[in-house]
Amino acid sequence: MINMFEVNETNKMIEQENLDVRTITLGISLLDCIDSDLDKLNEKIYNKITTYAKDLVATGEKISAQYGIPIVNKRISVTPIGLIGGAACKTTEDFVTIAKTLDKAAKQVGVNFIGGYTALVSKGMTPAEELLIRSIPQALASTERVCSSVNVGSTKTGINMDAVKLMGEIVLETAEATKEQDSLGCAKLVVFCNAPDDNPFMAGAFHGVTEADSIINVGVSGPGVVKTALEKVRGEDFETLCEMIKRTAFKVTRVGQLVAREASKMLGVPFGIVDLSLAPTPAIGDSVAEILEEIGLERAGAPGTTAALALLNDQVKKGGVMASTAVGGLSGAFIPVSEDQGMIDAVTAGALTIEKLEAMTCVCSVGLDMIAVPGDTKASTISGIIADEAAIGMVNQKTTAVRLIPVIGKGVGETVEFGGLLGYAPIMPVNNFSCEAFVARGGRIPAPIHSFKN
Repeated sequence: MINMFEVNETNKMIEQENLDVRTITLGISLLDCIDSDLDKLNEKIYNKITTYAKDLVATGEKISAQYGIPIVNKRISVTPIGLIGGAACKTTEDFVTIAKTLDKAAKQVGVNFIGGYTALVSKGMTPAEELLIRSIPQALASTERVCSSVNVGSTKTGINMDAVKLMGEIVLETAEATKEQDSLGCAKLVVFCNAPDDNPFMAGAFHGVTEADSIINVGVSGPGVVKTALEKVRGEDFETLCEMIKRTAFKVTRVGQLVAREASKMLGVPFGIVDLSLAPTPAIGDSVAEILEEIGLERAGAPGTTAALALLNDQVKKGGVMASTAVGGLSGAFIPVSEDQGMIDAVTAGALTIEKLEAMTCVCSVGLDMIAVPGDTKASTISGIIADEAAIGMVNQKTTAVRLIPVIGKGVGETVEFGGLLGYAPIMPVNNFSCEAFVARGGRIPAPIHSFKN
């Protein structure tokens, strides 16, 4: 039973500490839409999405009003289009028509984003998947709500370096194609290693082929709640600190479980997972960096940052797992630079570099996320950064990702403004020593020895 104290406590978290349900994401399988006729394929995709998701936004608003819980985003994820479009798409332009259909369907049902313009190429690329990847710049430049992802590696298969090399080029092409919006297209493109099938968070969401026909996944976020809780144990030992994070994560996840259960019931769709990720926003007091500073660092990036983040991530997962019947997705702490005011301040103060963020990737949820870099960064340099992140994920059996934004026409010291949840970012320097010969080798970096567990 939930008592009155817990109700009041949750209300305070919502009103004063930026607790929210960041997203309810409806996953929709498009496997039954596959057709060799491109026009029929697009028609089937549009009809299925608009039928299945017609009540999603209204349901989210109804739950929000009923329980007083802010539900910030309503989103859709679909089966990777690299699989769905293979029979019908013979050119990059053919794939772009599907992106436009997804965008049209998203606008029709009123969701913020639709994810799944995706290729899974951790071991190799089919001709269709390569076509989809090459179509990404045009697809993201000609749509508003479509998000794209490419999985280039896994612990089981190793790293597909041909795909890594190609993605360095594609990220730059996407930046160029959307340069009038400060290369905003790159904010909707993420490169993964060990991508999860049930991630509700954009830009990496897609509906895995092992999932049901449709499913509801919920993403909860509350960095401000955790920071406020830690203020009560300032100066206490690590055991006390960990217990407080764990208890707070439990309470936050319970909110997500409630929303997931209600959305599942109202939509008649099975409940998938709750993703408890401390996903920051540009709002004051909604920052993962400020949690790290509350733990005892002068600035995020100071010595001790990786240890503090490891502690935070672990306790968040431990509290979350106890609170929900199914915790999945990414779950942990996100460290996107542009979306976290504390991270932005740390970069501006010189405390935080890309190299330190890479080290933090070893212990957090995702990786190098929403980082603006100079527009003249080489494609091979971007590929090298992707390869480094993928290697961390592959060896550590965890999800890692890269969402770099080379801002065309801008350099170190300048700032780029994305607006909304995407925030703004100082352009960070990258290591300009060449890795071109490394990236150009091609082929595949083999899976690590500990991947053989059958």
